[in-house]
Amino acid sequence: MSRDKKKSAVLGWDIGGAHLKAVLVNLDGSVLEASQVYCPLWRGLHELERAIEHVLEHMGAPMHIVTMTGELADIFPNRHEGVMQIAQTLNQKLMALDENVAVKFYAANMGAIGFDGVAQHTNDIASMNWLASLQHIATKIDQAVLIDIGSTTTDIAMVNQGKLCVRGFNDVRRMQFDELVYTGVVRTPLMALAHKIPFCGQLVNVAAEHFATTADVYTLTADLSQPENMAETADGAEKGVESSARRIARMIGCDAEDAPLSSWRHLALAFKQSQIHLIKQAVLTQISLLEDSKEMKVVGVGVGDFLAKEIALQLGMPYVPIHHFIDAENDVIKNMAKVCFPAFSVASLSVASLGVVA
Repeated sequence: MSRDKKKSAVLGWDIGGAHLKAVLVNLDGSVLEASQVYCPLWRGLHELERAIEHVLEHMGAPMHIVTMTGELADIFPNRHEGVMQIAQTLNQKLMALDENVAVKFYAANMGAIGFDGVAQHTNDIASMNWLASLQHIATKIDQAVLIDIGSTTTDIAMVNQGKLCVRGFNDVRRMQFDELVYTGVVRTPLMALAHKIPFCGQLVNVAAEHFATTADVYTLTADLSQPENMAETADGAEKGVESSARRIARMIGCDAEDAPLSSWRHLALAFKQSQIHLIKQAVLTQISLLEDSKEMKVVGVGVGDFLAKEIALQLGMPYVPIHHFIDAENDVIKNMAKVCFPAFSVASLSVASLGVVA
């Protein structure tokens, strides 16, 4: 990529508790680069520093816009302190490279604010990446339910007649209204999906133990690619099919040798349907708010968008691939921008605010 393009681009950051995501958006709205870096923030701020450095080795821009959910990591005593430490870490890293860069933080309906304003607006910054995504989608489609299924959580939010249809603006309210569902396609323990599960013709009990995660399920169903599976496994072992089968077998008190691999694939499909049911019920809760939902479409984003597509099929709703809204020179960049959609959205909103993109 030419340096000239980087000089006229905005770099969007989404700093989570397990991954850091960055998307470089040109002033014409096209995606130049996108990257996801594993960042287990619960281990300490050094993980964030390492991830930032990795991104900056490949991307640079004169303007940066940041959103985050990583303030929930348990290394921080509270959300306010988490936002402050994350913002300070990123601000220092960027300023060390170039003191002339513009660094802004996405603060919900307040828009983008500078580092000097962060301390007064941590509640507007904390865990608002979903709102950036919804605001961006609202510029593209009038009637949609956005389902962002990530590694750990699922965000569900609607656009109705071109307006945001949202009830909760913090985690406790969003969880109460099923707009935030703590289930994802990589890190969720399987014990959180079901107490009983079909296996070999009967319902069997599921162990309340962290033996396996949804990454094992979607490795066995072939829905999750190895590059998208960045988190550690439950037992710290490798991530292949055989190891996933061993872990999922433990969830029902078995060893992998107790049944053929096909049986463990069927068990994985059963857990998949349990997770789909959880998310689908939350989607139905949102749709039930509308007097007329016949024009409503499903827009799926995130690493688990394959589940959003299946939910749309089960509900008989049109599914709109997010690729329709992402302009990039190849499908690899498009797919990564989909995975990093909040980072793409904050950058795109920032570009639009400059009056360059219609």
